[in-house]
Amino acid sequence: MPEVATKRVTAPRRYLYGPGPTNVDPRVYDAMTQPVVGMRDPFFFECMADVQAKLRDVFGTQNQMTFPVPGTGSSGMEAAVSNFVTPGGKIAIFANGVFADRQTEMARRHGANVVRIEKEWGKVFTQEEAEAFIEREKPQTVAFVHGETSTGAYQAMRPITAAAKRSGAITIADCVTTLGAMPVEIDANEVDVAYSCTQKGLSCPSGLAPITISPKAWEWLEKRPALDNWYLDLRMLAKWYEPPHVYHHTPSTTLFYGIREALAVIEDEGLKNRWDRHYRAHQRLLAGIAKLGFEPFVQEPENRIWHLVTVKPPAGVDEAALRQKLLENYGMDVSGGIGALAGKILRIGIMGPLATDERVDALLEALAASM
Repeated sequence: MPEVATKRVTAPRRYLYGPGPTNVDPRVYDAMTQPVVGMRDPFFFECMADVQAKLRDVFGTQNQMTFPVPGTGSSGMEAAVSNFVTPGGKIAIFANGVFADRQTEMARRHGANVVRIEKEWGKVFTQEEAEAFIEREKPQTVAFVHGETSTGAYQAMRPITAAAKRSGAITIADCVTTLGAMPVEIDANEVDVAYSCTQKGLSCPSGLAPITISPKAWEWLEKRPALDNWYLDLRMLAKWYEPPHVYHHTPSTTLFYGIREALAVIEDEGLKNRWDRHYRAHQRLLAGIAKLGFEPFVQEPENRIWHLVTVKPPAGVDEAALRQKLLENYGMDVSGGIGALAGKILRIGIMGPLATDERVDALLEALAASM
């Protein structure tokens, strides 16, 4: 029989101007080509410990219980929800987008008594609203989304966490979009549980979900009854990260190499320098896109995610056709709206390697030529 050469995967080169995944830093690609080692190799344990330490820095926390959960950001969400709600226990959710709705659905599936305060998409909650809601409901757990990927809205943490602390509730913050690209500062904001992902602000492929848990929340978790969830039981996962490293699952060494290098890239740049770079790119993109007739979806500047700009296209512009032109002609992948905003907005990500004057200007030029 004649030999048939197996065709190798050759992916097109894209500029990922969406909400995630984002472009991966070249150093991360290089790190992920390193040899796979055994899950109990001393080098891998060293890698795990380094990842934990660096995650504490980007989360802005001293929490000992800080580690990656296997899976995407939704895995982190389900780990947080399933571990910190109980059947019949009340969880209060601040709902203003797709991912608050996802928190709601997960909590219901785990048997929680879910109560919600709802707001128009693109709006955020005030201190007065948070205080009144939490005081009225007196929940066991409070959950909110720090950076709502579906709308581009940034929710200040303190108005919610201060009210939750006074009531004795445990707070869960979704930091999937914000971690690594704008301030999170878990300890300063007194957040009990926060989770994220790797494919947005960390400029890494998806597959791990960093999570951090405060001593108060961990003490509560250790006393709660058994979970209805085996794989995402945080008490079991934590035993893998601490000696004697009790077996839980077979981790991807390659993904750990990737996140370790991504966090090292952030460390080398300086976390505040990285935040500042994303803010400058945000300002440059907003100024340029306004000249093309786009209108910010989130009206208040202080409530906008820096590295995920959501805009309404000018009248007569078909957002789907515009995005198709950008992809076909320039290799630029821009996302549309999801949920209630499908077909109504563009979601433009400028994360990691794309948060530069050069890449912002290239996008603006392509947009102008495609309209």
